[in-house]
Amino acid sequence: MGCSSCGTKENGQLPQGCKNNGACGTGGCSKLNVFDWLANMEHLAGAQAPVVEVRFKHTRKEFFLNSDGIQLVQGDVVAVEGSSGHDIGVVSLSGPLVKMQLQRLKQSEEGLKKVFRKASHTDVDRWKEAMGKEDGLRLKAREAAALLKLKMKISDVECQGDGSKAVFYYTADERIDFRELIKILARDFRLKIEMRQIGLRQEAARIGGIGVCGRELCCSSWLRDFRTVSTGAARYQQLSINPQKLAGQCGKLKCCLNYELDSYMDALKEFPSNNLKLKTKQGIAFHQKTDIFRKIIFYSYSERPDVFLAIPVQRVQEIIEMNKKGELPDNLEEWAWVKPKEDEALPTFSNVIEEGALDRFDGQRKKRKPSRKMGRRRPIQQQNPVQNAPKS
Repeated sequence: MGCSSCGTKENGQLPQGCKNNGACGTGGCSKLNVFDWLANMEHLAGAQAPVVEVRFKHTRKEFFLNSDGIQLVQGDVVAVEGSSGHDIGVVSLSGPLVKMQLQRLKQSEEGLKKVFRKASHTDVDRWKEAMGKEDGLRLKAREAAALLKLKMKISDVECQGDGSKAVFYYTADERIDFRELIKILARDFRLKIEMRQIGLRQEAARIGGIGVCGRELCCSSWLRDFRTVSTGAARYQQLSINPQKLAGQCGKLKCCLNYELDSYMDALKEFPSNNLKLKTKQGIAFHQKTDIFRKIIFYSYSERPDVFLAIPVQRVQEIIEMNKKGELPDNLEEWAWVKPKEDEALPTFSNVIEEGALDRFDGQRKKRKPSRKMGRRRPIQQQNPVQNAPKS
């Protein structure tokens, strides 16, 4: 759970401590946490759903059928059915909210694997021992792939809870024949080997990291579905098409480009097409740029492309209607947007870098007065070489 006091349980069922009763949403437990907002409701108290959500290493989550009706809460370590043997995971969600998650992800309860039991001390020790071997397995697998000259990158290894199977996650640009690699790994490690290819976004989600925003990557913290991100999302938001700034750590376009795309799409419905030119008696003006937040469009004449004229959207629509009727305004200057006087009275900001300089207090230092105990030094009198000369 999120705090150490949650480890103590009352009657072996509900955790004590913060009194969240298994619905801890602090975010310090694991990645991709789900806050159970139905857990503390009285009419749903004690309701146990037949399905629970179990989290494994990194971002892998699966649903399991609790056919035996075991009382499970968030944070319980359970032994579940694996492809061969059993696996160990942590319950990330239980109760009525699991059904809503199944509906949102469009999954059914049919064909789900079962929850065997709550993990014992022996199961946990074996699970920790298997996890301790993962780093060594990954390094040796990379060496074997390099000897076989396979163009693949083994990014992560996940061992099953009982230590009988290891899944190697890799990325590759083309199809890889890794049959010889599986023979070498199975012979050296005495494990059942499974190779699973993932995409670059899934690799970044498993490895994790810190984005340019200073926070943990969305794909490794809360984002589960990876939607397609195109350069059109950047164009709609008036962003420069710079691959170095728009690409994330996975090398693909950032997922956060889609977060505000719908708002921009709704706002751009009021704006005319960028290819539309405005006709005036002074000349033809073409589009330069758009300020979506202030609803201002910048135009410039063909003869003077370096002079931008800011015109509000409503006035641009009026000029377009005039052009459709065959009418031409005299010029665009009379339709241009004028900066309000209130903005001119805004406070100015000083240079913070100069204020934080190391020598900023040098001019304000006061000269120290000489101490009375030490007294004043007497000036050294220059000796006259003629007076001090020895007498003959």
